[in-house]
Amino acid sequence: MPRSALGRYAPAAERPDPVSVLLNQDEQRVAALTPMRHRRMAASPFAFYRGGAGIMAVDLGARTSTGLRTQLCGDAHVANFGLFAAPDRTLVFDVNDFDETNPGPFEWDVLRLATSFTVAGPEIGLTRARMRDAAASVARGYHEQIDRQSRSSDLANWYERINVGFLDAWSKGEGRAVAKTLKHSLVKANTRDIWSAVDKMTTVTDGTRELINQPPLVLRFPLDGDAAERLEAIMREYVASMPADRAELLGRYRIVDMGHKVVGVGSVGLLALVILLQGRDENDVIALQAKQAVSSVLEPFTGESSFAEHGQRVVVGQQLMQAATDPLLGWVTPRSGRSFYLRQLRDKKYAPDISRMKSTAVVDYALLCGRALARAHARAGDPVAISAYIGKGHSFTKAVVDFAFGYGEQVHRDYQAYTEAIAVGRVDVGEKDDGRHLVITTDTSGRITIENEH
Repeated sequence: MPRSALGRYAPAAERPDPVSVLLNQDEQRVAALTPMRHRRMAASPFAFYRGGAGIMAVDLGARTSTGLRTQLCGDAHVANFGLFAAPDRTLVFDVNDFDETNPGPFEWDVLRLATSFTVAGPEIGLTRARMRDAAASVARGYHEQIDRQSRSSDLANWYERINVGFLDAWSKGEGRAVAKTLKHSLVKANTRDIWSAVDKMTTVTDGTRELINQPPLVLRFPLDGDAAERLEAIMREYVASMPADRAELLGRYRIVDMGHKVVGVGSVGLLALVILLQGRDENDVIALQAKQAVSSVLEPFTGESSFAEHGQRVVVGQQLMQAATDPLLGWVTPRSGRSFYLRQLRDKKYAPDISRMKSTAVVDYALLCGRALARAHARAGDPVAISAYIGKGHSFTKAVVDFAFGYGEQVHRDYQAYTEAIAVGRVDVGEKDDGRHLVITTDTSGRITIENEH
């Protein structure tokens, strides 16, 4: 596949209706929550793009690819990059969403990331020239970093990570426009620890923390009767899958409460449970998030996952791509058949808001995202082959920019079709307060259900 061909986009002759792609995904989701998903996606073209990874997977899958495979994020847009705490508590910058991860052609992630800047650009006031600069920065950052990784040993690539110390160097040279903004983000990230969530979501009753029922955003699950016993069994299975040191730590905590918390845009409708664990007292807590994992939108075009359980697919994909991963990351599949992956809730995770950045800072941020993506790809793919394909000139960068604008126009056409489908009632967005009467229950098999109490 010539590098110039990467930049050419035209919809396939048999391209499926994008609205149908989204509605088909609803079949795997909680029906009571899908109107909220569509309401969030309808907010803007970029919100639609965030939730529409399945649409883009169809379009990328219809194209010829380079055949240079690595582990893909599968949803590499600008809002899925940011800061989080490594196990040694150092803040690092990396890609941080792996619900769609699967092996595939390296360029798919690059093209999705670059396009996200052209789709988000008009909403944050970027000129067309600045959007072009941002898309080019994604390609240039990726190019520079993958070239660096191609000249390093596999072991060095495995250890490579972007610690926040890079900001000091950027403050004095290239990237200084974004360095100041990201230093403010560090302060914000450090406040987003477990207590920033626990203080808002819980109260203490008789010395035990419990979640506050706040439908539809937080639905407290009654741990009575068989439900508590089933949850304990699931947690034992999760703990048993962890390394011995992590299992020892988790063994010192007991489950005190559980609920469902709506998160994200595209993920709305999939179960996202909060499991509250308490140790010595009400101030010794761990908050775990258990997110439902379903098949990746990439699988019809890249091949089925090699893992029987999608929770494991997500966990292994994240471990392959991130140099520093949540030590409590794990997966479990209860008797109900739904697969979940578990991680700590929040733990200093913070995605900088590009709408608050100056346009020059957005361009620098795009460079950083491109570098982070290349670092992740180098761990699970062949950086020598990818670097050799990209070459030394500007053909790759030009092609990425051309695709980002061409596909960005497709996103806007799809968004118009989506809003028209909402207007005629084909897509249900419900009402803003339609979740006030949602309740969460479980049946005898342990399968969780969310529905309107009426």
